[in-house]
Amino acid sequence: MAKRAMIEREKKRARTVQRYQTKRTEIKARIAGQDLSAEERHEAFAQLHKLPRNASPSRLRNRCFLTGRPRGYYRKFGLSRNKLREHAMCGDIPGLVKASW
Repeated sequence: MAKRAMIEREKKRARTVQRYQTKRTEIKARIAGQDLSAEERHEAFAQLHKLPRNASPSRLRNRCFLTGRPRGYYRKFGLSRNKLREHAMCGDIPGLVKASW
């Protein structure tokens, strides 16, 4: 199981991303617009760089809902491969059966 601090750090990052989401999209839209001069675009880039690093969605890491494991993560279920297998064998996940041929 992942350290509790790592799991809490990811939750904090998710809250930060959500808090700054509208501001980031507005600044990025201004940068992408063709009507800005070079100085205004440079100023918009400076505003974007002043935002916290953890406000970027690319800094988020998918983690298992139960254990916090960062690798072997299945988005559809929100679980790591280990816990997915355990719950599938117990029949806790509807529609998921072990393959056999």
